[in-house]
Amino acid sequence: MRLFFSVRGQDFNKYAGTAKAAYASGKLEDSRFAMQQMLQELDMISGKETLKILPTQMGILSAVAGKDNVSGASGFAGVIIHREYGSGEKTASIEIISNSPIIASVNAILAIPFIGSAGNGDQKVIKIQGYKALVQKQVGDDKKVSYDVQVPLSSTLLTLKTENLDEDIVKLANTLPVSQIAKTLQ
Repeated sequence: MRLFFSVRGQDFNKYAGTAKAAYASGKLEDSRFAMQQMLQELDMISGKETLKILPTQMGILSAVAGKDNVSGASGFAGVIIHREYGSGEKTASIEIISNSPIIASVNAILAIPFIGSAGNGDQKVIKIQGYKALVQKQVGDDKKVSYDVQVPLSSTLLTLKTENLDEDIVKLANTLPVSQIAKTLQ
């Protein structure tokens, strides 16, 4: 792991040096591009650090480490962090998107007073470790139930999705280190 951060640190320093040199020679567009590359490297490093703090066990489900993924979205969002749990019909997944394009929509729904904690059965507002979250329940044609829990963390959106899991979704969501995630990605 130390080699990974050494290489990433070299990339970060390379982009910083390129940005500084381009700026000094008056090539502002080249400087801006190098800084964008530098920030993308920083997002990727933060994403890898976030994966380390996600739980390896979610209720009865174990993380599927081979499906862990951190990817940059190049202008669309900052970084996308993905982890899956379980296999077969009972699964859960976590997706964290920094600079999420839908964060304003989720925050708007959370601000609607009549949704509140009572909700409408398919949608309700809860608190997870002090953070407001939107829980949405879907029932498929096959009567299988899935849940989405969306937690806005400033400009980052954390989403927990479950499929056919009988466990309490709020209890599962509370296993996430939400404060640590927010701190790592801010």
